[in-house]
Amino acid sequence: MTGHLYGVGLGPGDPELITLKAARLIAAADVVVHHAARHGRSIARSIAAAHLRDGQIEEALVYPVTTERTGDYRGALEEFYERSAARLAEHLDAGRDVVVLCEGDPFFYGSYMHLHKRLGDRYPTTVVPGVTSVSGACAELGRPLVERDEVLTVLPGTLPPDELERRLAETDSAAVLKLGRTFGGVREALEGAGRLDDAWYVERATTDKQRIAPLADVDPETVPYFSVAILPSRVHEQTRRELPEPAPTGAGPGEVVIVGLGPAGREWLTPEAQDALSSADDLVGYAPYLARVPANARQERHASDNRVESERAEFALALAERGRRVAVVSSGDPGVFAMAAAVLEVAAEDRWKGVPVRVLPGLTAANAVASRIGAPLGHDYCVLSLSDRLKPWEAIEARLAAAAAADLVIAIYNPASRSRTEQVGRARDVLLAHRSPDTPVVIGRDVGGPEESLRVIRLADLDGTGVDMRCLLLVGSSQTRVAERGDGRTVVFTPRRYPS
Repeated sequence: MTGHLYGVGLGPGDPELITLKAARLIAAADVVVHHAARHGRSIARSIAAAHLRDGQIEEALVYPVTTERTGDYRGALEEFYERSAARLAEHLDAGRDVVVLCEGDPFFYGSYMHLHKRLGDRYPTTVVPGVTSVSGACAELGRPLVERDEVLTVLPGTLPPDELERRLAETDSAAVLKLGRTFGGVREALEGAGRLDDAWYVERATTDKQRIAPLADVDPETVPYFSVAILPSRVHEQTRRELPEPAPTGAGPGEVVIVGLGPAGREWLTPEAQDALSSADDLVGYAPYLARVPANARQERHASDNRVESERAEFALALAERGRRVAVVSSGDPGVFAMAAAVLEVAAEDRWKGVPVRVLPGLTAANAVASRIGAPLGHDYCVLSLSDRLKPWEAIEARLAAAAAADLVIAIYNPASRSRTEQVGRARDVLLAHRSPDTPVVIGRDVGGPEESLRVIRLADLDGTGVDMRCLLLVGSSQTRVAERGDGRTVVFTPRRYPS
């Protein structure tokens, strides 16, 4: 078996722009190949140096000539690449993997391509792309190269000036490579095409020797080969000039967006909610819920206790009135026993009627727990809270009795807390007046979180053990069934048909 040939792009000079794949292949190679000028120093090797290891064979391919003004330039290079390819073929025939280092991208004016022509059809070959000098130069210049329908032309500076002038006059954006001794002709072509004032010069992009300047100001005697001329996007420059002056921070109309975070992590968050959280200037909410939103140094976070909903709503509206974009966060869905009603109730006051308020839905706990156990909410159901902080227990009992008498599946939120420890047992007794003791009850805790647990018990056995504010209960109807799957899982579902 032969070795594998890799042409590996290193990017324009910054070692941190080497791709992960390139770094892995360089470190694993049996033979590392790099080109060098007659002085023996290799820019490609210096970029990759951190990934080389002891014991690797290094092959330095030293160019016999470096400029087209030296004798039979093309003939000398053809002979050089033939000899170089033969050297690498010996390693490949011996079963050694060979990595050829190439600045920029191997197939973008890269030196590797001459070896690829001679070896690519004889050995297994992989080419690893790299960041081009053009991409690196534009990134450092801070100007887009092309936008919308613009046409980009990449030109070698070795073209005759009159040919360069014609092509530069016809294109929207351009990059001219291979400068050095050709710089005078390139400058002349840009001037003739009427594009000199738009052109930028970037030398040794992304390295510590980088130089950026308007091309018209550059002394031709100081230009090395590793430099490019850039004509950036004209569309971008035009639209940038047409943009209105940016408004000061906090100016303009603000907004309150009430965001449902879902029951747990980011995977339960809708794209619409993610966008609202990312766009906000201020985040407002109960501290544990705010902690679920990744920190952003641009944003202000305003955490508060869970029992000050009206105060929190008024605070958010006041921020929006001053031009801030405010996200009020809720666990689950903000319209289900959460912040949407509280904010809208305060926003209905005359003072706040001019402040925009939106509600973004989230995955509510009842649906999350139901999905984990099967389909207990497959038929009619109702949603109740056992918390008597904002409504009397007598109302809760009456609603439980009515739902049980109507044979609805019941999703019970806020079943217990540190100060409310008796409601679960009292609710069970109300339900047993209308339901069989064998009615299945699903207890879901921290669904989607690290402490997720699910239990299925009989209604008669529901005594509140292990039930707290992080739990949600699903009480089945007379039709709800429990089944064991072939893999040992328990599922609970309520058929969509109801007996006549």
